[in-house]
Amino acid sequence: MAKILAVDDQLTIRELVTVILGGHDHIIHTADDGLMGLKMAQEGNYDLVITDVHMPKMDGIQFVAKVRQLPQYKYTPILMLTTDNSEERKANARIMGASGWLTKPFDPRRLTGAVNKLLARGEKKQNG
Repeated sequence: MAKILAVDDQLTIRELVTVILGGHDHIIHTADDGLMGLKMAQEGNYDLVITDVHMPKMDGIQFVAKVRQLPQYKYTPILMLTTDNSEERKANARIMGASGWLTKPFDPRRLTGAVNKLLARGEKKQNG
């Protein structure tokens, strides 16, 4: 079981992520933009962060960069979940600290698989 922060401006995506990952016993907290997500990240301690790229107030790549500046998120996996498939944005996201990229629309099994893989990888980095 992991505590996950999902940041997306689309309510349907936040609900989908909550239902899919909550069904695997994860605890999901949601935010509807990057600023709210950053505030929640500062106040909480999440095992995984999922974020969209295109959001109001603060986009996902800026959000990733800000989260990576927080000491408690040095090894926390961050998954980009977005309709954007631009190689340039993917490269920028990796540079800022994103751990993975999944394109919408997504298959629930792919989301669950990506989350499990990133959580396992994050635990290895923290412990060793």
